[in-house]
Amino acid sequence: MSMILSASVVRVRDGLPLSASTDYDQSTGMQECRKYFKMLSKKLSQLPDRCTLKTGQYNINFISSLGVSYMMLCTENYPSVLAFCFLDELQKEFITTYNMMKTNTAIRPYCFIEFDNFIQRTKQRYNNTRSLSTKMNLADMQTEIKLRPPYQISVSELRSANGFSHISVGEYKNTGKISAAPHQRLEPVTLPGIVSFVLSLLCGALNLIRGFHAIESLLQNEGEDFSYVIAFFLGTVACLYQCYLFVYYTGWRNAKSFLTFGLICLCNMYLYELRNLWQLFFHVTVGAFSTLQIRLRQPQGKSPDYNV
Repeated sequence: MSMILSASVVRVRDGLPLSASTDYDQSTGMQECRKYFKMLSKKLSQLPDRCTLKTGQYNINFISSLGVSYMMLCTENYPSVLAFCFLDELQKEFITTYNMMKTNTAIRPYCFIEFDNFIQRTKQRYNNTRSLSTKMNLADMQTEIKLRPPYQISVSELRSANGFSHISVGEYKNTGKISAAPHQRLEPVTLPGIVSFVLSLLCGALNLIRGFHAIESLLQNEGEDFSYVIAFFLGTVACLYQCYLFVYYTGWRNAKSFLTFGLICLCNMYLYELRNLWQLFFHVTVGAFSTLQIRLRQPQGKSPDYNV
């Protein structure tokens, strides 16, 4: 019998479960699938926005949108078009019910457990095809899946030691194949983020100007220390790289931002004799503020356009 067995809502950036349906089946196959759910939850930020994992008698499908992923487990013969229609309905209801601020700041697992009521009602409708609304345009969904099929995840990939470090969202459209470059979209830019970007550019420009002045001074006075020139230009590179990390997604993005901030601090410590305390405080504070904004601007899933 083809049917949906369970579903869950998970935050993409850290795999925190936000809500889930109540499962009563304790069979060995279901226990194994729950393990796959947890493994996938930890890799959502590295996966495309629409995927399918075939696990023998069961299929796991999920879509990701605006930093939240909607996952479901169904029998292997359950129609793919209905599975993604089901997920799309969960996605629309969740976005309508909860704003992004709540989902981004959630700390406790299953803090939106009341959404389970909607999941259960929707699951019952999709398990009884006669009760499905005739307004659903399944033809559009079928066309969408043919044009942009879900990426097929294999169990061997999921269990591999390297996980999905090679997978990116960028270029699997139409073919389901994944590019090696991590071109993942980030969350929308906020006003503090824009401010940090502009201030980082300003600090980079100030370091660059002081670096050229240090070169002029070095040419005029042979006793000048060339290491100051290096410190100014390293500070410029660090500030500009913070701007790059804020705009684009890269692997180990958070770690790179902390290392870049550390370089900014080291450069300013070395330039202690050439800058007053206010200048040092300004450069270090801007570096810390930019690091925080890079950390807050996380990758997001692509918003699906299923046209259902």
